[in-house]
Amino acid sequence: MKELFSGSPDNRVVTWVSSEWLEDHLDDTPLVIVDCRQQTHAYFQDHIPGAIHLHEELLRMHIGKSPVQWISPVAAEVLFSTLGFEQDYPLVVYSDSKPQSPSLSVTSDGLEQSLVAYSLVRFGCRKVMVLDGGFSKWKGENRPLAHDYGISRPSSFTVDMQIDFLAGYEACISLKDEPDTILLDTRPASWYEGQGPWMKPGHIPGAINLPATRLMDDKNSTLLKAEEEIRNILFACGATPEKTVICSCGTGRSATAVFLILKFYLGYPDVLMYEGGFTEWSSYPDNPVVTGKTPR
Repeated sequence: MKELFSGSPDNRVVTWVSSEWLEDHLDDTPLVIVDCRQQTHAYFQDHIPGAIHLHEELLRMHIGKSPVQWISPVAAEVLFSTLGFEQDYPLVVYSDSKPQSPSLSVTSDGLEQSLVAYSLVRFGCRKVMVLDGGFSKWKGENRPLAHDYGISRPSSFTVDMQIDFLAGYEACISLKDEPDTILLDTRPASWYEGQGPWMKPGHIPGAINLPATRLMDDKNSTLLKAEEEIRNILFACGATPEKTVICSCGTGRSATAVFLILKFYLGYPDVLMYEGGFTEWSSYPDNPVVTGKTPR
């Protein structure tokens, strides 16, 4: 066994690690590898050695009038303790791009790993790593695979809620139209512009569309584009480091990907998450919405 794992590759709370790095650290302890692919059967077929499985939907539930609210801190403590997490344990999360095999009826879209990584940080984990390129890249490089299931070992996790980067409904209303604030809607353009699965079409007035997929590789939705390309995309839509950036989407899911990139990959100083997103906004009958390509 290698020496005790000393933490993530740098001092940030969230980092992105390569498949080569992870293979070199598979035997580190207390490293925990979390497979969060949508299809549990995919985990059964093969996975990264030692990985345990966590389905993203364990992290959110219907609370009050919101069908996609993050679970309570008490519930998170039970979940994370059962899985064997600790605040300072290094945790690597990975998902997959859409699988090529038609036998997997439920596909992964890559957003699972950002939602899980965000949730870990949200509840107080301090050493979270995202596998850049996910399972697709790992398997495509013929790296080790396992069929035996990983083992979770109970722990005593204590939640430390990171409320400083949460923007609630009222905060979003008060901040979104300020000249030094930009509200990003990270949903697909078709939903931003027109009718999605919500009771109203369009988007929040003033929101600028930046689909999360634009920051990821065109062929692998778990692989980041080059940093310069990401910065160019962000700058083109006005999301520059001196602004307060509010990340939003429909349910908070795709917004987690953009939030993590802005806050931890690029180091933007003032990034907020509006978890309620368009689901919450459109649930208020009097709230205006805008359709089409323009913010207003």
